[in-house]
Parts: sequence; C-alpha cells; structure tokens
Amino acid sequence: MINVSVISNRRFFGKTLRLPLRLVPKSAVVPILQGPLRGKRWIAGSSTHGCWLGTYELAKVREVVQAVRPGMMCYDIGAHVGYYSLLFSKLVGELGRVMAFEPLADNIEYLRKHIELNECGNVAVMRIALSDRSGMRPFLVHENRSMGRLLASGDLRVRCRSLDVLWDSGTIPQPDVIKIDVEGAEWEVLRGAHKLLVNAKPTIFLATHGPAIHRSCCAYLRDLGYHLAGIGGESPDDTDELIAIPNK
Repeated sequence: MINVSVISNRRFFGKTLRLPLRLVPKSAVVPILQGPLRGKRWIAGSSTHGCWLGTYELAKVREVVQAVRPGMMCYDIGAHVGYYSLLFSKLVGELGRVMAFEPLADNIEYLRKHIELNECGNVAVMRIALSDRSGMRPFLVHENRSMGRLLASGDLRVRCRSLDVLWDSGTIPQPDVIKIDVEGAEWEVLRGAHKLLVNAKPTIFLATHGPAIHRSCCAYLRDLGYHLAGIGGESPDDTDELIAIPNK
C-alpha cells in the first residue's frame, strides 16, 4: 500500500507528488484506490485526499478492520463526512447497523451523499452533537470542517444529546464498537454514556484532544474496567489515539 501522507510536503519530491491532486475537481466523484474501502465512491473535495487515495489514518483503519465483524452495531461519533461510517458499513454487512452522529450541516450533506453513492442501507444518520447533557449549545465552526467543536464562544448553536438519554429512550440500539473523534468533547461524550458503557461494554476507538482531557478519559475508562492501548501499540500515555477494550 502506497502511503503518500508519510512523504513530507515540504520537500520537492513531496510537493511534486501532490501537484496533480490540485487538478482534481472538488466535486468529482472518484473511486477509493486502495485499502478496505477500495472501489467505494468518494467526493474528492469533501475531505483530505488521503480518504480516496486509501491512506487515511492507516493504523486506526487496520485496528477497526480487526475489531469489527459482520452483524455488529457500530457508532461513528463525530462522523464528519463519513469515512468511518462507510468502513463500518462494509465490515458489519447486511445484518449489521451503523449510527453516524454529526452536528454540522455541511458535513451532513457530504455524509448523506457518500451513503447514497455507496448504497449503504445499513447506516442511519443523526444530526446532533453528543455530550453529557441535552439542549442547544454553541459550536465553533472551523475553516477545516473536521475541526469544528462544542465551545462557549462558538457562533453556531447545535442540538446536543447524551448517549444514555438516547439509549434509555430506545432511539439507538446497544453498540458493539464505538469510534469517538469530537475535537475536545470526548470527555463529555464518555460521561454522558456511563450507563451504556457499563452495560454494553463496547470496544472504543478514541481520539483525545489535549493532555487534561486525555488523562480524564483514560482514568474514567480504566475505572469502568477497560484496558487501554495506543492504536499503533504505544503506551496510552504516549499517544492521543487509543483503543479501549473491555476486560473479560
């Protein structure tokens, strides 16, 4: 597998290698070229080119492929434009289901288009932000649409719910695998899922943002009986990309 992302774009070779990518129209629908989503259809300008080149977050993708089985229920929390939603959809198959959670309208539009382009009938989309409480909250929209986040100074208001509220009401089914990447709100997402995590014990793929949040998330998950490891095999203290596996 060719991973262009590891070649520095500050060097002449890296810049030259990436030059043709600028010629690809942002609206172009292209095939994903390699990896587990090879052949799936992708809108070139929806996110980083690594998505359709098949090199996006390779280490995490490999771990997800190992963890997810046909028939499972997966949550994609912070779904952005749907890369992991598509991956989960393929891995769980016709008997499995995927819930994609995303609050930002522009991302939702791409997410739904990707689901439609790839005929992912097992994916349901919820236009909400997950937190530890319900209500409308300010959301900071970033120039990079993958980096928007809940923040008091945000200029957009989004609807928030907790996983426990959604689960208690029967709105969402019990998960087997959860991916969380929410630009700093991950501690709130976990706090708002206490009952669900205690009862369901799903495997969790977690990206943390900031040392304090990382420590809080790690301590919380350990208290709930999870074993933590870095996505690439590192110590959980040396990386912000974690996999949390429930202890047997």
